Amino acid sequence: MDKKETRLRRARKTRAKIAELKAVRLSVHRTNGNIYAQVIDATGGKVLAAASSLEAEVRGQIKNGGNVEAATLVGKRIAEKAAAAGVKEVAFDRSGFHYHGRVKALADAAREGGLVF
Repeated sequence: MDKKETRLRRARKTRAKIAELKAVRLSVHRTNGNIYAQVIDATGGKVLAAASSLEAEVRGQIKNGGNVEAATLVGKRIAEKAAAAGVKEVAFDRSGFHYHGRVKALADAAREGGLVF
């Protein structure tokens, strides 16, 4: 197995557990250059809120979209947008990425913003 296959296997296992719980999930995806977050409804799979390092407000505040500073800003923005959509509790779906670095920074910032997971 290569790195991508193992990450996708971890992602499948996590999403299966979250689907079993029927919880709204905070899904995170990262690339080398950017980081993305979405709050996804448990029943229909509808996106309730989304934030990324590509947004104009975020790009104006950061120099690089693929670092911990950008992940922190995206975490704060997703928490604000989720609160505006009426979501307070989510299950954290890290999409198979290790809980470290940018993924951890986004999660911590979302928790500080008021999301509970």
